[in-house]
Amino acid sequence: MIRGRAFEVPCRVAVEQSEAHFHAHVELADGLLVEPGDRVRVQGDPIRVRFGESAEFLRTATVERAGPLLRGWTRLIAYLGLTELYEVSFNPGSLT
Repeated sequence: MIRGRAFEVPCRVAVEQSEAHFHAHVELADGLLVEPGDRVRVQGDPIRVRFGESAEFLRTATVERAGPLLRGWTRLIAYLGLTELYEVSFNPGSLT
């Protein structure tokens, strides 16, 4: 099974656009955790925040859980992608 069950849950969307911060964070109700391969889609109109402002919105999110096959595949791909981020060498001297 690639995709598991889908359900709706309330969420809070915090958006800020300023010199110091540029982010949008979604917190699902009851501390619900998103796991590898899961999809979250926030419902409602597009959110617009002017520069220098921050705002919070209460919305509904649709959470679609990944099935065991997709969850395992996502973890494997994430692990392999992580190994590309670092290179360690214990050889003295310069790299040429």
